[in-house]
Amino acid sequence: MGRGLASRAGCTDTGTKPERPVPLHPKISDWFAQRGWSPRAHQLAVLQATEAGRSALLIAPTGAGKTLAGFLPSLNALVEAPGEGIHTLYLSPLKALAVDVQRNLMRPIEDMALPIRVEARTGDTSAAKRQRQRRDPPQILLTTPEQLALLLSHEDAAAMFKGLKRIVLDELHALVTSKRGELLSLGLARLATLAPDLRITALSATVAQPDLLRDWIGGLVPGAGADLLVAEGGAAPELSILRSAVRVPWSGHSARYAIPELFEIIKGHRTTLLFVNTRSQAEMLFQELWAQNEEMLAIALHHGSLAVEQRRRVEAAMAEGRLKAVVCTSTLDLGIDWGDVDLVVQIGAPKGASRMLQRIGRANHRLDEPSRALFVPSNRFEVLECEAALEAVAQGAQDSEDPVSGGLDVLAQHILGSACAGPFDPIALFDEIRRAWPYRALTWEGFERVVDFVATGGYALRAYERYAKLKQTTDGRFRISNATIAQQYRLNVGTIIEEPMVKVRLVRGRGFTRGAVTGPIGRNGRVLGEMEEYFFTTLSKGDTFLFGSEIVAFEGMFENEAYVSRSTGKDPKIPSYMGGKFPLSTYLADGVRKLIADPSQWHLLPGQVEDWLAVQRDVSLLPQPDSLLVETFPRGERYYLVCYPFEGRLAHQTLGMLLTRRLERARAKPLGFVASDYSIAIWGLADMGALISSGRLSLDELFDEDMLGDDLEAWLDESALMRRTFRNCAIISGLIERRHPGQEKSGRQVTVSSDIIYDVLYQHEPDHILIEASRRDAARGLLDIARLGQMLARIRQHIVHMPLDRISPLAVPVLLDIGKEGVPGEARDSALMEAAEELMREAEGR
Repeated sequence: MGRGLASRAGCTDTGTKPERPVPLHPKISDWFAQRGWSPRAHQLAVLQATEAGRSALLIAPTGAGKTLAGFLPSLNALVEAPGEGIHTLYLSPLKALAVDVQRNLMRPIEDMALPIRVEARTGDTSAAKRQRQRRDPPQILLTTPEQLALLLSHEDAAAMFKGLKRIVLDELHALVTSKRGELLSLGLARLATLAPDLRITALSATVAQPDLLRDWIGGLVPGAGADLLVAEGGAAPELSILRSAVRVPWSGHSARYAIPELFEIIKGHRTTLLFVNTRSQAEMLFQELWAQNEEMLAIALHHGSLAVEQRRRVEAAMAEGRLKAVVCTSTLDLGIDWGDVDLVVQIGAPKGASRMLQRIGRANHRLDEPSRALFVPSNRFEVLECEAALEAVAQGAQDSEDPVSGGLDVLAQHILGSACAGPFDPIALFDEIRRAWPYRALTWEGFERVVDFVATGGYALRAYERYAKLKQTTDGRFRISNATIAQQYRLNVGTIIEEPMVKVRLVRGRGFTRGAVTGPIGRNGRVLGEMEEYFFTTLSKGDTFLFGSEIVAFEGMFENEAYVSRSTGKDPKIPSYMGGKFPLSTYLADGVRKLIADPSQWHLLPGQVEDWLAVQRDVSLLPQPDSLLVETFPRGERYYLVCYPFEGRLAHQTLGMLLTRRLERARAKPLGFVASDYSIAIWGLADMGALISSGRLSLDELFDEDMLGDDLEAWLDESALMRRTFRNCAIISGLIERRHPGQEKSGRQVTVSSDIIYDVLYQHEPDHILIEASRRDAARGLLDIARLGQMLARIRQHIVHMPLDRISPLAVPVLLDIGKEGVPGEARDSALMEAAEELMREAEGR
C-alpha cells in the first residue's frame, strides 16, 4: 500500500476539464511527508473526481498505488469525523485480496491514529462476526460480490446502507467478464437506489477497451457520470524465456524437464512466484520441486481448493518475507501486494497477454522498478506462444475480454433476493435493473418472463407448489411466499458453480469395509481441503493421489466427505481439477500464426524448435495467417486429417465434434478426434486425403459456416453438454437448491434433479428462460461459438490441402495427445518422448 508512493508519474483525465485540486487533510499530508513521499497525480485525480460528485474509473499499471487512490477520498472524509455506519464499501473478486487490502489499509490508519474501523467480510468470516457487522458495521467494509448480494437480501439492508458514500471496485476488469460481474452490477444498482449520493471508484489494470469499463459504472448512479483516469506507465518489465539445455517435450503441460533449472533459479532470487494454469499442475509442480529440495528451502503451495487456514498461512508467510517460492494458480493473479517477490515464473504458456501482464506485476509491485518474469514453456508449441506473449507484453498489447451482457438466470436470482429484502414494485425494480450495464437492453417483456419464472417456475412447472416463490399483493407488489424462501436463498446465493465438492479428511483409522460404508473411525481427522466430487468416482479403495502437497490413499466416502490416509506411494494419481483452464487468446493465436509463417523470425526461437519448423517446411507446408492448412496422411491402419486453426481448445473441441458429424455423412468413417490449443486431429478408416483429392469430399463444404446451424443444434440435442449447462443455470436461478438447512445435496442428487426438470422443460416448454440461458452459456463459454464463427469466416475459400504419405512434424504433438493418459508419472514422460522421436523419424523419412 505505502511502498513506492513517491513518483513523478502523471495522469490523463479523459472525462472532464481540470478543476482546482482538492486539498488533502493536514494529517494525511503529514503522513506522506514523514515518509518522504508525495501523492501521485492519479491518486489526487480520484480525490478530485469524488469531491466534484463524479464516479471514476482509474486505469493504472500494477504498483502504481491504485488501492490507496481508491481509499484516499474515504480517508480524507473520515479523518476528523468518522461517524456511524458504512461510509465506504470495497468489493474485490478474491477473498485473499480483501484480507490483504485490510492489512495494508490499516498501516496508514494506525500510523495516523485515525478512529476508523476497517473490517473484511468474506465466506471465511465467522457467522457471529457477520451478524455483528450487520448490527454495528465498520466505516469501511471490505467484501465480495456474493457477500453484497447476501447483505442486500436482508430486511435491514436499506438501513444498513442508507449512509453509504463511496464504493471502491477493485480489479474491475476481472469481474465484468463473468456472471459474478452481472450479479455485482445488479447489486450496485440496488445500492444506488438505497444511497443515491454514493459515488463509485473503480480500479483496473490496463484493458483493451477502457471506455466500456467506464460505461459499466457510469450509468449506475443517476446523474453522477464517470471520469476515465489513466495513469502513466512505470518501468518496462524485463522478460525472458527459459533456454533449457534439456530437450523441450513435444506435448504435455508438466514442464517436468525444467525442474532442476527452476530450482537453481529459485535459489538465486529472494522470493519467486511460480504461476501455473490449473490446480493439478500446481500440485504436480510443487511435488517435483519438493523432491528436488534437499536444502529444505521454504517453498509453499497456494490454490483455491486448499483449506482456508493453509491459504492464510501461506499469505501471511509471504507478507512477512519468510518464503523462498510459492507455486500458485490464478488465486494470486490479482493485486495482492507482495513487495519481496523479485521474480515471476510462468509455467506453461500464459494464454493471454493481459493475463501475463497482471501476473508479471506481482514481481516487485513497485511502479518505478522493472518487474522480472520468466516463461517456461511446457512443450514446443508453447515455445511459440511464449515468444508471441513476450512480444505482446513488450508492445503493451492488450487482449482482455470485454464486459458481458446479462443472463436471465442471474437476473432471476437477483429478483428473488430483492423480494427477500421486502415486497418490490415491479416497475421500479425494472427501472433500477436497467441502470446495470449488462441489463441495459432488458425489455419489459423479458423482465416479466423472469418475474413469472421466479414466482411460479414457468408454464411447465407452475402446478408444483415448491416452485411458487413469489406472491403478488393487492397493490401489485411481489413478496416471498414464506420465510423459508429467504432462508433458502441466503444459503444458495452466488454465481460460482464449480464441480460438486467434497471435503477431503485425513484419518488414521480405516472405518470402511468393502461393499458397505460403515462410517469413518477417524471422523475428527484434519480436513485437508476440498476436491471435485467426480474425481473420487474414478478411484478405488487404496488408490493414491496428490493433494495439499501430501500423497494420500483413498479409503472411501461417507455423505459429503472423502476419507484418506497418509501413503508412501511414489506414483500418485494427480488431481484432475476442472477449474482453472484458460483459452488461448485471439491476440496470441495471431502472434503464433505469424511467427510460424515468417522464417526470418525463427532465430528468436531455441535451435531445437527452429529445426522442427524447418523440417515442417521441407516435408509439408507452413500454416499461413490468412488460411487454414489441412494435412492428410495414412499411419498404420488408420487415416488422419490434421488442421491448424490456432483458436484454442474450446473452439477446437466444438469444431472437432461438428467435423466428425459431417465426415460421418460423407462416409469417411471417422473414429475419433483430439484437440489442443493449436490443432485438431481426426482419424478414421477411410482415406480422407483420397476423398478430398478426388473431389468427393469438399473442404470448403466441410468447413462451411453453416455447421453452426443445424449441425450444432443436432449435436447439442444429443450431447450431455446442454444438461450440464442447464444444471448450472438452474442452480444460479434458484430453481434447484444445493444447500438446505443442516444438509447439502450431493452432486449426483443435484444432477438427477436437473436432468428430470430439463427433460420436462425441453419437451413441454422449449422456450423456457433457463433453456434460453443454457444455450447462451454454452455458445459463449463452453463452445466458444463466436470465435469459431470468426475463424470459419476468415478461412472461407482459403483452405489449403496438403496430402502426405506420412505424418508431418507439426502433427507430432497432437497425435501424442491420443491415449497418452494411460501411463503415469515419469514413465509417461519417457513413453511420450520415445513415441515422439519415433514419429519425428517417420516425419523426416528416416
